[in-house]
Amino acid sequence: MAEQIRRDLAEIVRDELRDPRMGLLSFSAVKLSRDLSHAVIYCSVMEEDKQAETMATLNRASGFLRSQLAARMRSRTVPTLRFINDESMARGAAMEHLIRTAIDEDESKSVDEQDDRDDNEN
Repeated sequence: MAEQIRRDLAEIVRDELRDPRMGLLSFSAVKLSRDLSHAVIYCSVMEEDKQAETMATLNRASGFLRSQLAARMRSRTVPTLRFINDESMARGAAMEHLIRTAIDEDESKSVDEQDDRDDNEN
């Protein structure tokens, strides 16, 4: 059910939520309570300067989004929605950049050391 909510929310936000304050976002995960009455939706906002405004807009529109979900889902209950900024993608990209930088530096040092050895042999 969580995956269905994630897919439906992505479509609703893309097609029906027209708010200029919204940034480009993706829904990374949905956590449902055991009784399916509450859902926490983790969102990644691609534009850093619009993160706070996008999250506030989503939380203000949660009633509208919930009613749109109810029209699409075949469920007796539709959970209340709470949106939380998921920074794991940004942290992952930062870690990937650090790793790439370290690898490039190691390769550069390795080439320099090899050049030094070649010069000493001649």
